[in-house]
Amino acid sequence: MNTLLMQINGKAAIREALERIDQNLQGCIFTVDDNEKVIGVATDGDIRRGLLNGLSLDSAVQLCANTAFVHAAAADSREQILKKLDQKIRVIPLLDAAGRLQDVFTKDRFPGQKEQKVYTRAKAPVRISFGGGGSDLTHYFMQSGGAVINATISLFSHATLHKRDDFRVRIHSHDLQGTLEGANLEEACRQEGRFGLIQSVLKTIQPDFGFDLYLHSDFPMKSGLGGSAVVAAAILGCFNELRIDKWSTYEIAELAYQAERHNLGVAGGWQDQYATIFGGINFMEFRADQNLIHPLKMNTDILNELEECLLLCNTGIIHESGAVHDDQRKEMEKADIRNLVDKNVALTYTMRNMLLRGHLKAFAAALHQGWEYKRQFSAAISNAELDALYDFAIDNGALGGKLLGAGGGGFFLFFVPATAKHQLMTALESKGKRVTPFRFEQEGLRSWQMRDSFGQ
Repeated sequence: MNTLLMQINGKAAIREALERIDQNLQGCIFTVDDNEKVIGVATDGDIRRGLLNGLSLDSAVQLCANTAFVHAAAADSREQILKKLDQKIRVIPLLDAAGRLQDVFTKDRFPGQKEQKVYTRAKAPVRISFGGGGSDLTHYFMQSGGAVINATISLFSHATLHKRDDFRVRIHSHDLQGTLEGANLEEACRQEGRFGLIQSVLKTIQPDFGFDLYLHSDFPMKSGLGGSAVVAAAILGCFNELRIDKWSTYEIAELAYQAERHNLGVAGGWQDQYATIFGGINFMEFRADQNLIHPLKMNTDILNELEECLLLCNTGIIHESGAVHDDQRKEMEKADIRNLVDKNVALTYTMRNMLLRGHLKAFAAALHQGWEYKRQFSAAISNAELDALYDFAIDNGALGGKLLGAGGGGFFLFFVPATAKHQLMTALESKGKRVTPFRFEQEGLRSWQMRDSFGQ
């Protein structure tokens, strides 16, 4: 709207004001002083009454203007302005701090909300695995079919993404204690250093804009909790929020797998990516034609009891999954090792049934049996120190357990009944081991966007 047609100096003649009202088609005119400050409003009805009361067409329009008029300020919300229009007011002027006319609101002309900058955020949970580890490796399940059971827990990787107006890329990682910068994506991705996983994800999706990316996690690196897949999922979740055609959960998992396994070249299975993105307790089947995720719907009491009977212990030993998987692949060429993996897969189906029926004592025994199988897959999976820690836990009340991830270090998961949990916690702490509390996390990758009110 042309605001010049909506205002007139209060000293101007009524005749001139009427001409301008005819031009603006709003049935009123705002009167201003010599500094262009709005001081009143005159409707065609106000002018008609003024003329009936003795004013002439040459009289000053301010003589019939209403100085007690309703207006809106720049700081007023849309809600406040809409409420003013509800009060049988046809036209509301928007005034700046000096009282000058900036815009005009009517019921038929209410400017839409201008689109503001947003930032996106995502969080993805880590997983603990119960059985079937090793069978999610492509070179195994392409021939035999694989199956695993895992659950996501309340430890997360967090990502925040600010889209920039230029092509510059800045990545801030609290976990890596550093920042990577580049004038564009290509420059940022060709730098060498510790940001390989993040760069690999960005190479996979090729964003065509500049951005600031902030990352941090609730868990230590190389922990055996599937952390690389979790970081990748959080990054993908942020970028997915900016897409019109959003990736599905399966597609995000495949992108995360592609980034880590193909582009970065780190050996490993498929379960980590599916676990963090789907969330919850899942039975996963891996086949040559497709991978399927089956959520396990457990009785709430059984689920709560399982959670209370599990204990997560940090061994303090760094976990290098790629090297373990490389060695495991070589070992799987041996018939006796492949037979052990076959047994572990069959045991996983049994463990699924135990969980669904609430047979937790039998589940604990199966957890132990699965670990006995798994640590024979490769000499890199366990060692004398880890074996001693596992035996120590069994001697102090644990009924079963396993090393999480590929092996070689990271976290042990133990199953311990309620009557022995305090004993086991105290015993592990006496060895200098840290027990990490957790809860099951029923949701997987979560992402959202917020209006950027912080001025980034």
